[in-house]
Amino acid sequence: MKTTLHSRMVPVYLSFMFLLAGCQSTNGNAGNLREFTLNSTEAKWIRDGSPIEFEGELWYPADGVESFLDFEMLLMGEHQGVQFFVDKVDVRPFERVYTKFAKNKFRFFEKRSKE
Repeated sequence: MKTTLHSRMVPVYLSFMFLLAGCQSTNGNAGNLREFTLNSTEAKWIRDGSPIEFEGELWYPADGVESFLDFEMLLMGEHQGVQFFVDKVDVRPFERVYTKFAKNKFRFFEKRSKE
């Protein structure tokens, strides 16, 4: 049986194509995900316990943080130079408002009952 050079090279060509297809470089979603700015230290007004005024209510910082990815948060505004957010899946009336505390960490703020 006679084989030509071309017929012997087909497996080599196919192997080379699979090799190239598997070696594509990708950046994943790095360029498509939203990231919010993060200050190196938390604002003094937050550490002092001062509230955010939002939708006619006062929201006070709590001693806790929650883990979220930036794309899970919805930017609602800015207070004294600090962005504040709500959880994208939350609906009005909101239970919590958040400020960014660290990478993937958000401090939560809660309404206090009027006394």
